[in-house]
Amino acid sequence: MYDAYLTKLVEDGELPGGVLHIQHKGVSIFEKAYGSYLNRYEEEQSIQQDTLFDVASLTKVMVTLPAILKLVDQNQIKLDDPIQAYIPAFKHKNVTIYHALTHTTGLPADLGRIKRNQPQDILQLIVEKDLIEEPGTKTEYSDLGMIMLGHLVERVSGMKLEDFATENLLQPWGLTQTMFHPKNQTNIASTEKVNGTYVQGEVHDEKAYHLGGAGGSAGVFSTAKDVARFGHLWLYPHKQDVLSPALMKKAATHFFNNRGLGFEVWSGEGNELSCGRRWSEGSFGHTGFTGTSLWVDQQEELVVALLTNVVHYGRNHNMRQIRPELHSLIHESLI
Repeated sequence: MYDAYLTKLVEDGELPGGVLHIQHKGVSIFEKAYGSYLNRYEEEQSIQQDTLFDVASLTKVMVTLPAILKLVDQNQIKLDDPIQAYIPAFKHKNVTIYHALTHTTGLPADLGRIKRNQPQDILQLIVEKDLIEEPGTKTEYSDLGMIMLGHLVERVSGMKLEDFATENLLQPWGLTQTMFHPKNQTNIASTEKVNGTYVQGEVHDEKAYHLGGAGGSAGVFSTAKDVARFGHLWLYPHKQDVLSPALMKKAATHFFNNRGLGFEVWSGEGNELSCGRRWSEGSFGHTGFTGTSLWVDQQEELVVALLTNVVHYGRNHNMRQIRPELHSLIHESLI
């Protein structure tokens, strides 16, 4: 059902293509590539199972969240520490690391329209930004808090975020196809056409672009297999020794408003999440603006990684309907 559904979406021009990877009970049971895209030279390229995608906001949970937890593990920071303790220029002394991970900083969702061809000092814009709510009082999904956390990792570790993540997380976890700044440009799904050329091998997100291609909210490229492998690690945290399993379990636990630390966590109540309503309570995941997602059903031991480049067709699309429909079909087929 889900295979036919994705095939029809590509045929109908709803999606350029993508890769779907499914694991059940710890075993990969399905992986398939769909569709094609135009590269920066406007040559058509088929999507392969090992095609790299700009995963956009999956960066928040694949790099920024575990990087923060690694520093907690190393007793270098605490979740209830104020961000200002590490970034003095950040003017809000009551905003904590925990607030940023749960999207309760009180910061606005974004900076407004940032243009790719107009350089901006993104960090300076954020540290000067006024709060719109009291910290800890309201959930407002925000790139800004996560960008601050990416910078905090750099300040505490003395390393670039991408270097810290590669050395301390991605390589030890065996995520060899997950990276910032991909060097091999031949098998990367291009995203949106900007100023007449498709963006390929460079981050699509404008804020991350002005941060040099790597930020706490975007910048990572990966394959569906690697994203699913990442989900597997969080489903079975005791099978790895990079992070404390207890901290990983805490991050994937529901706190409030369908949020954990970094992750969305389905509570069974409230607005439908991108996994749909069939998935078990306690399922956790995240999405990316470019058309990517990862969902993990802890009860059913199900991991679904969907990587697409839907923004190849522009920013008006139906992913808000497509994701829950697809995940419901997968759940219905397997459970």
